[in-house]
Amino acid sequence: MDKVRQIAGRSIPRHVAIIMDGNNRWAKRRLLPGVAGHKAGIDAVRAVIEVCAEAGVEVLTLFAFSSENWQRPADEVGALMDLFLSALKREARKLKENDIRLRIIGDRSRFHPELQAAMLQAETTTAECSGFVLQVAANYGGQWDIAQAARQLAEAASAGRLNPDEITPALFERHLATDGTPMPDLCIRTGGERRISNFLLWQLAYAELYFSDLFWPDFKHEAMKLALADFGNRQRRFGKTSEQVVREAQAEC
Repeated sequence: MDKVRQIAGRSIPRHVAIIMDGNNRWAKRRLLPGVAGHKAGIDAVRAVIEVCAEAGVEVLTLFAFSSENWQRPADEVGALMDLFLSALKREARKLKENDIRLRIIGDRSRFHPELQAAMLQAETTTAECSGFVLQVAANYGGQWDIAQAARQLAEAASAGRLNPDEITPALFERHLATDGTPMPDLCIRTGGERRISNFLLWQLAYAELYFSDLFWPDFKHEAMKLALADFGNRQRRFGKTSEQVVREAQAEC
């Protein structure tokens, strides 16, 4: 462990968020249908969970389906919904056996009732798990999340339950879909793109960004370890100078 990591004392992120990009391109390069890439990506999900849990990460949030993904071809969307449903039914027991709690964030109203029921059942099955939190963003968008939080606060203010002067960033965060989890420390995007695509817009305000050229199905154990190692070598200043960060860390020792 180098000096920066020892002094900073933050070598392992509490919360990692990942934009799992490149499934379709992975499949196309192999002359396979797009859904084949999403199926192959399940192995990458398992690998990343294993690495994060072993490293001591507390929360892993995966961007599984954005609010914009409904614009994709209907047959692809249908195949993704079928894959999501089968994965929920198949993996919930395994998650519980490994003490992993599943949370699903996003607007569920557009999903088929059977899929909504499977989401609730999987969450209920793992509700008592406390070792690790797997948070899946489905029909999620950062703008939607901010808007629904603002709507809740506006309704409370309109009903007289809340004084607008009482609205603070901390109060606002308690109305976001991610309430109950720490803000992400590290955001990873695979597939070679360099944008966050409406993912956790409020929550990523101070997250470290890491971009990988690997398509998601190829982002396995070693790739995840490299991302965590890169994070460990960064100094997070949160508006302070490097000297302030070092002095404060030394004072804590």
